[in-house]
Amino acid sequence: MIRTLLTAASAVALIAVAACGDGAGGGSATRSGIWAAGSSTVFPFATRVAENFNRTQGGAAPRIESLGTGGGIQAFCQGVGPQTPDIANASRQMKASEFELCAKNGVTDIIEIKIGYDGIVIATARTGSSFDLRLADLYGALAAQVPGAEGAFVANPATHWNQVNPALPNQRIQVYGPPPTSGTRDAFLELGMAPAAKTMPALAALEASDKARFEALSHTLREDGAWIDSGENDNAIVQTLTRTPGSLGVFGYSFLEQNLDTVKAETIDGVAPTLDTIADGSYPLARSLYIYVKKAHIGVTPGLLQFVQEFVSNGSAGRDGYLEDRGLVPLPADQLAAQQAAIQAQTVMARPQ
Repeated sequence: MIRTLLTAASAVALIAVAACGDGAGGGSATRSGIWAAGSSTVFPFATRVAENFNRTQGGAAPRIESLGTGGGIQAFCQGVGPQTPDIANASRQMKASEFELCAKNGVTDIIEIKIGYDGIVIATARTGSSFDLRLADLYGALAAQVPGAEGAFVANPATHWNQVNPALPNQRIQVYGPPPTSGTRDAFLELGMAPAAKTMPALAALEASDKARFEALSHTLREDGAWIDSGENDNAIVQTLTRTPGSLGVFGYSFLEQNLDTVKAETIDGVAPTLDTIADGSYPLARSLYIYVKKAHIGVTPGLLQFVQEFVSNGSAGRDGYLEDRGLVPLPADQLAAQQAAIQAQTVMARPQ
């Protein structure tokens, strides 16, 4: 589902975008408002910054769209000009292939800004059973293929959680999570599924002998109903848990914070997701959140630099800032100062490895 923030003045921004024609950049076309697109996890933080920015700065309200990290970066990389977003919101770092797509389309100067931390939570309805998950359980329950007899990999036969780990409830494996375009899904695969795979001797050996095969197995989720793609709207996953007894959901920590009256987070290797465990990295599924800024649009899109400065200001992204109230885990003060300096200097990123 695509979500868009439109405050009182944002109709002006939409009209301006619609009037820009079909070209990807240049010419006399203009856009009167800032445009950011991407991660559903970053969406509530970006909308809060947009609301504050519009209240204090006036003018056309920023347009914030939730397309998923992959969708937002794809739109961002289509070129330079008013028909493309100024900012890509991301719940993971930009990939080398995405950077190359940007370069191919003339987007050569990109500013990468880390805005804070988030955790990926495994949650259930507050009235449901509790799960003390081991990291290995994620692979055992959700991987499309698991180690079988004589070194072969077979279709995952597990139907209930206690078949994966006898200490878990005797409940059907039914997990609602983000689709392939989501940065939350990418991060879940990288932080959860791949490390879980490495705990299994057969897969650890495979990583050493055939890394490509290991990557394919550890990044492929089940398609038999155990894992269910649920769109880009994390709030929809939260609502599904309350309507589907026994199910689990995968989404960002900020959505947990906003819905603690109806859902609860499960522990992984005995660690619960909290502001402290995400910030210090002891929670296994902790991750960084980013925005990518098109340098060529600074000074062209009115207020863009000021909007980005507001995003990483002490009052928004710092400790006790208003984004912490939305569930963002703040960067340490020295790291936040480094991001502020990068914006001030408009330092462009190098090609990702």
